[in-house]
Amino acid sequence: MKAIDLIAPLIIKGLSSDISQELSISKIAQDTREIEKNSLFICIQGALQDGHKLAREAVDRGAVLIIASKKITVSVPVVYVADTTKAMAILADYFYQHPSQRLRVIGVTGTNGKTTVTHLLDQIFRNNGETTGVIGTMYRRIGDKLFTTKNTTPDSLTLQRTLSEMNEAGVTTCSMEVSSHALVQGRVWGTDFDVAIFTNLSQDHLEYHHTMEEYAHAKELLFSQLGNSYKSNQPKYAVLNIDDSVGRSYQNKIAAQIYSYGIEQPADFRAIELKTTNKGTSFTLLFQEKAYPVHMQMIGKFNVSNALAAIAAAYASGIELASIIDSMEKIKGVRGRFEVVQGAQDFTAIVDYAHTPDGLLNVLDAVNEIKTSKVYCIVGCGGDRDRTKRPIMAEVAMSNSDCVIFTSDNPRTEDPQDILDEMVVNLKVGTYQMILDRKKAIQAAVNQATTNDIILIAGKGHEDYQIIGTKKHHFDDVEEVEEAIKLKN
Repeated sequence: MKAIDLIAPLIIKGLSSDISQELSISKIAQDTREIEKNSLFICIQGALQDGHKLAREAVDRGAVLIIASKKITVSVPVVYVADTTKAMAILADYFYQHPSQRLRVIGVTGTNGKTTVTHLLDQIFRNNGETTGVIGTMYRRIGDKLFTTKNTTPDSLTLQRTLSEMNEAGVTTCSMEVSSHALVQGRVWGTDFDVAIFTNLSQDHLEYHHTMEEYAHAKELLFSQLGNSYKSNQPKYAVLNIDDSVGRSYQNKIAAQIYSYGIEQPADFRAIELKTTNKGTSFTLLFQEKAYPVHMQMIGKFNVSNALAAIAAAYASGIELASIIDSMEKIKGVRGRFEVVQGAQDFTAIVDYAHTPDGLLNVLDAVNEIKTSKVYCIVGCGGDRDRTKRPIMAEVAMSNSDCVIFTSDNPRTEDPQDILDEMVVNLKVGTYQMILDRKKAIQAAVNQATTNDIILIAGKGHEDYQIIGTKKHHFDDVEEVEEAIKLKN
């Protein structure tokens, strides 16, 4: 692409030198390691590194044009803009020829449920013959090909490149998790969402957002990006959890048409008559004054809420309700989300990603609905994250379990013992167990469990690593439970 055409959409504050009409750009990069011949390099100010300090290295590696917001001295033309992060979003969308406009994009935001909802949607569309894509916490998937992911929602350059690759692979629908960090940092600028879903809001990430009000505002940004116009050939929809007070507050702030869903409150899509067993959950779906029986293989009230979000979004996207319900009944669940670990044991072991007070409460509520004996809960809290939720997490575990073992999660750069001490600060000594080593904590629960007990291992879910210091070490809760069961038997 001609460089002069690529930078045309930008508001340019200055040029270090004229740009040749013949200069072509073959790649855009913000990481010097990704630069190839004839690349455009964007200087991004990150948390750990300032791209402006790497401009000369970028030129040495093959960059022929630089986008910057601070004065730099290099041997190639520099385009100065006010905000390189916004410039990157604009350039990425233009360079990849507006890829989000060539497929259906469904964004899901909220504290809990994002991964489950995106995977439910993905399965619904796949069952209806579509080629699909997923972007989220677990991975990026294009058709049947999986790619690792660093963040729940990638930066705008990676995102637009991924959406472009989806175009090339024939993907028609992309279900995408949209984190609050991504919304604040502009990672989804330039992405044309067709449907935006809000699941819920509960305490998390206050080390970043500081207050729940700021956190709620961050989530709201997704819905502002649905736009303010009504195009008959490209309708926009918001799907809101009406049981959540924040979801209700969004209703008068969104220009797009809204489908509401809920269990406790009247809603467009409402679930009543919930019944949960250890085999799944059934409920009656009320929609447009008609009742539809639904039988899911997933367990728990919180999963009914996730199902309602997916049902509403799929319906808004044009899928027939009967087909949606049929798909919903076939879905077994998502890895690391209330995942039952099968083995030769006479008790139940469940691995779940719950790492917030509300998420842990939801999962323990589901466990208590199906329990016939004791409930064991193994839980910790991540280091370098919201410290205020630690004693709350501990109290939730203690109030909803018979036996609690506090252990390490991802301590990161914090002392694991300090994290646990902050969790149990309000608890009476002797009412819980504290086993710092997560492997030993799981082994202890398995060894203590008897017939019909339930063990919940919470916090890490699908993650196959533990972050200690700044390094990742292989650790998979499912693998550890399976090994502990084998050793016990």
